[in-house]
Amino acid sequence: MSRRGWALFLTMSVVWGVPYLLIKVAVEDLSPVVVVFGRCLLGAALLLPWTVARGRLRPALRRWRPLLAFTVLEMTGPWLLIAYAEQTLSSSLTGLLIAAVPFAAALAARLSGDGERLGPVRLLGMGLGVAGIAVLLGLDVEAVAPLPLLAMALVVVGYATAPLIVTRSLPDVSGVAASAVALTVTTVVYAPFAVPRLGQVARAPSDALLAVLVLGVVCTALALAVFFALIREVGPQRALVITFLNPGVAVLLGVLVLDEPLTLGLAVGLPVVVLGCVLATRRSPARRARAEDVDVAVP
Repeated sequence: MSRRGWALFLTMSVVWGVPYLLIKVAVEDLSPVVVVFGRCLLGAALLLPWTVARGRLRPALRRWRPLLAFTVLEMTGPWLLIAYAEQTLSSSLTGLLIAAVPFAAALAARLSGDGERLGPVRLLGMGLGVAGIAVLLGLDVEAVAPLPLLAMALVVVGYATAPLIVTRSLPDVSGVAASAVALTVTTVVYAPFAVPRLGQVARAPSDALLAVLVLGVVCTALALAVFFALIREVGPQRALVITFLNPGVAVLLGVLVLDEPLTLGLAVGLPVVVLGCVLATRRSPARRARAEDVDVAVP
């Protein structure tokens, strides 16, 4: 990847490793639908005015069909499912399960005809990632109820396919504009379910409210703008490899901040997953040469 690609990649690896901690804290005192509603309301309040002021709302709305599909697969469905799952699962385990996204993305891209040819090193990296997740599943989830795991499986499918919509159907739509519309739509969808429960907010402790605030401002509004830039810089499959490093952040925060146990599955599976990430993000020699030619040609 380019230096800009790596900067965006590492930023997203950290910023989207934090939400699992914040969601875990928030759902201790707030229902999942209230957490998602608050997150999206804050994000929309920040991004929508900017989109309108720049005159980018109308061009985005012209592509409303793929934009609606992106909204459902990236936000409306996954964010509620994650909040539901974290009522049972630890933030560390939730973050590690999300590491399955790149493999689902590679399969989705191959089935849609957009798959990039994978060289031996990247295949090895993907294989190590699968092995790390297999170790995790084999050692840590015996006592976990099946419904939270099913919820996380649906999240993986949504996160894997949403970026393909961005690159195939929304290439000319501003990432901030698309995020603003998606956040607004999700806010409206959940408003009828969240508003009657807003009494929870008055009774919630300050740490739960702060968690939702950071989740909405940093991990949603800011992160979505950076994520669109990352997709366009390195492509959807490589962009999704951030989900290999997100778990490392999620595990460290879960253990250090929430006193979650560092289980055998986490201790063995996480290093394997991170190594897989490093190898899976390597660019093939042919693509590197083409990228260098492009860099030289641009004044």
